[in-house]
Amino acid sequence: MRKWIWLILLVVMTVVTVSSRGSTFFEQPPSPEIVQSIPVKTPEPQPGSQEVDSTLQVSGERLLNHIQNLNFQRYTTTERSRTRTYITNELKKFGWTPKLEKFSDGVNIFAERAGTNKAAKAILVGAHYDTVASSPGADDNASGIAVMLEVARLLGSHPTPRTLQLAFFDQEEAGLLGSQAFVAKKARLENLGGAIVMDMVGYACYTSGCQKYPAGLPVTPPSEKGDFLVVVGDTEHLPLLNAFQNSQNIPLTALNKQESYLPALLRLPIPLKGLLTPDTLRSDHAPFWYQGVGAVLVTDTANLRSPHYHQPSDVLATIERSFFTGSAQIVVNATTALLEKNEDLATQPAT
Repeated sequence: MRKWIWLILLVVMTVVTVSSRGSTFFEQPPSPEIVQSIPVKTPEPQPGSQEVDSTLQVSGERLLNHIQNLNFQRYTTTERSRTRTYITNELKKFGWTPKLEKFSDGVNIFAERAGTNKAAKAILVGAHYDTVASSPGADDNASGIAVMLEVARLLGSHPTPRTLQLAFFDQEEAGLLGSQAFVAKKARLENLGGAIVMDMVGYACYTSGCQKYPAGLPVTPPSEKGDFLVVVGDTEHLPLLNAFQNSQNIPLTALNKQESYLPALLRLPIPLKGLLTPDTLRSDHAPFWYQGVGAVLVTDTANLRSPHYHQPSDVLATIERSFFTGSAQIVVNATTALLEKNEDLATQPAT
């Protein structure tokens, strides 16, 4: 009985993240007035609980350069092909061998770096690279692509027990088509321990009331500001979600605010594969859940915070650079921690 009480409480907690959009995690709001830039306040750096390997520090400059290089609509067949060319060329620079995986409606990009322990299941990092029409998608989802390319640069030659896999999904905006095609290849899932999926990780706001929440929220919001990163995972794979618990470590070489600020985290465990909270299934992590593979969604909460969601104004100027760099570092830290683990990432049943 106690176990079911906790499950019910967890369902209540997830209300903070639910709304819906056609092909991602949050609801499409009425189109806001286009704003080219929003002045933001750079937050003070947060102290880390411990130091991490300085060689695994993300580069804010590289992250922003990737977004600038992807400053175009990625909606048509030609535009998405151009995007794949950029991604594959960058991966090759870092020593990866990317593969194009065609499906009926598009093309995914896949690459992997073998781990030192063949018995340990792989960790996958993923993000979609397409956009809606008329938007250059700096946050949605060039921010996720940029972080993936930093993961590829930093961890491509960094040996770990687990294998690292990278998947760039096509046609997420059309209904998660790329990730559904990816998990349809059952053989590849047999040795997959878990996935980290990013969908919008570059926008923050620091004025009171700029973060929106669903009406009737039964819990105290973590902040009236949009200054935190959300990580959504399923309760069947809590070790995957918990890898983010100690991910806010400042690298040894972080010498300025932009490189050392790490945003707060809101971790949301979702029970029953989202059966009671279907709106938590609207991004590329969901197809993994329904194949029994643990996956987390990392997000800045999209339209609950940003007026640029699915708009032409989703451009580099509206990326909050300190938050974005810190979010990228958190993902790198959590990914590294998971790659170093040998144990099963599934939640053990209560005895």
